[in-house]
Amino acid sequence: MAIALSKSYHRDVPKPDPVELGDQLMVTMAATRRLVRRELRPRGIGPQLRGAQLELLRVVHDHPGIGVAAAARELCLAANSVSTLVNQLTENGMLVRQPDPLDRRAIQLYPTDLAVKRLAEWRTARAELVGAGIAALSTTDQAAIAAALPALRDLLSTLDQGEADE
Repeated sequence: MAIALSKSYHRDVPKPDPVELGDQLMVTMAATRRLVRRELRPRGIGPQLRGAQLELLRVVHDHPGIGVAAAARELCLAANSVSTLVNQLTENGMLVRQPDPLDRRAIQLYPTDLAVKRLAEWRTARAELVGAGIAALSTTDQAAIAAALPALRDLLSTLDQGEADE
């Protein structure tokens, strides 16, 4: 009896509108990111950087030796915008520029030891903050978040593939 009831319930549930779902997802994720930054910034945890600077630093940390053009593609930004960010992060002691040994006109970007340390502090504090919020949720909600992660990773991959095709 429960199986039949379950099947009939799912048949009656309308399929969510992907555009509305996408909008709700992005609004929720953006608000979550802002709240995490707002909570951690007064504690002096992590690099005290603007969003774009932090994202570039994350890309360089994850891909040491990356060039400006490749970082720009990764971030979906113009190369001159990334060059400006590189200059700012270099002045802040977060990035080091080295000539590319294969092309002396190009540079390779590396995070400084300070940047690596501050990013690790930020990631740990962020994980602890969000983890505490997740721990306060019901086990059903915790399971729903865990179950959604593979789909969210697939969405990221799909969106990333779409950019590669353009």
